[in-house]
Amino acid sequence: MVAALEAKRFELLGELVPRALRFGVLVNPAVPAFEADIDLARAATKTLGRSLGVLTASTNREIDAAFARAVEQRVDALVIARSKLFIERRLQLTMLSMRHVLPAMFYNRKFAEVGGLMSYSPNTTDQFRQAGIYVGRLLKGEKVADLPVMQPTKFELVINAQTAQLLGVEVPTTLLALADEVIE
Repeated sequence: MVAALEAKRFELLGELVPRALRFGVLVNPAVPAFEADIDLARAATKTLGRSLGVLTASTNREIDAAFARAVEQRVDALVIARSKLFIERRLQLTMLSMRHVLPAMFYNRKFAEVGGLMSYSPNTTDQFRQAGIYVGRLLKGEKVADLPVMQPTKFELVINAQTAQLLGVEVPTTLLALADEVIE
């Protein structure tokens, strides 16, 4: 599931920026699964026939330095991996992507809401609905061990059209048609 989600993020970013030959992935090495995120990014970019630059940051200062390294490595587009630090620093990340004219794909709609170019993630409203169903089943007496593990089934693509315009990125009509929300 996680592999398919990460692959989809790279695929969507590739559709948005078709001339991008080198993708970057920003990971937080303080996150236990950061190496798995890198492996997923490598697999996704290999499938798309693109190269990958790995950028790491585990502090605010390192985030700034990572964007400078992205420019040095000639990264054409960037995918931000999941991290509590990154969601807390979403404004910093979106501003840096704009300052460096670096189209970026984020893992949570909150990034697009503060000016990030694009996000693709599970629909949180649907996840809360599923959690409510689970609670209801537990209150009716079902045992936790009898309940199946649920994976997200609804995903949302959010595109910030204003940011795309500022970055000089023309959003294809195919992506606009797929988008669950286009922020003007």
